[in-house]
Amino acid sequence: MEKGLVAVPLGIYSAVRQYSIGDHTATVLGYIGLATPNFLFALILLYLGHKWFGMSVGGLFSPEFEDAAWTWARFGDMLMHLWVPVIVLGTAGTAFQLRTMRATLLDELNKMYVTAARAGGVPEFRMLMKYPVRMALNPIVATLGWELTNIISGAPIVAIVLSLPDTGPLFINSLLNQDMYLAGAMILIYCTLVIIGTFISDILLMILDPRIRLEGRS
Repeated sequence: MEKGLVAVPLGIYSAVRQYSIGDHTATVLGYIGLATPNFLFALILLYLGHKWFGMSVGGLFSPEFEDAAWTWARFGDMLMHLWVPVIVLGTAGTAFQLRTMRATLLDELNKMYVTAARAGGVPEFRMLMKYPVRMALNPIVATLGWELTNIISGAPIVAIVLSLPDTGPLFINSLLNQDMYLAGAMILIYCTLVIIGTFISDILLMILDPRIRLEGRS
């Protein structure tokens, strides 16, 4: 969800200000985010965090806070370790959604109904948000349900590199140890979350796009 909060406004800006400096900057950052493997990006941030700031950002806590009770100091220590996985796991998804939003919105802006709305005197911002943006959000909303599994599992390789105690390394270790009961249970949970997420995406699409409701009634 946080990916969409960043990617959608940037995608709208890039499409509306096509070939501007901001558009070129977002395009370059998007390509870098898509081309850089997450585990490599995690290793780079680990090195920079240790080299420039003199801190270890692996795991969720420093050694002295591992088994400590919850205090504001422990919470602050967790935040100091949390920024790396947030940036790493959010970069690739944000870049993909940004490119998707820009491409679909550019396609919508070239359609006749946008030209007709402009000719009818509809204010630019209102026309943009009421028609093209809603249609351009369809591909992003359609894949929104898949994010449910990422909330729980994250990226297993990134979690191993950053020593994160989530279900990604647990699933990989269950496969390596041939613990088929644990691996099968986790696959069942992931599949259930995909089904629930797809159902939520379908409901959001029906609310967002009136054409889907009309097709269902017909």
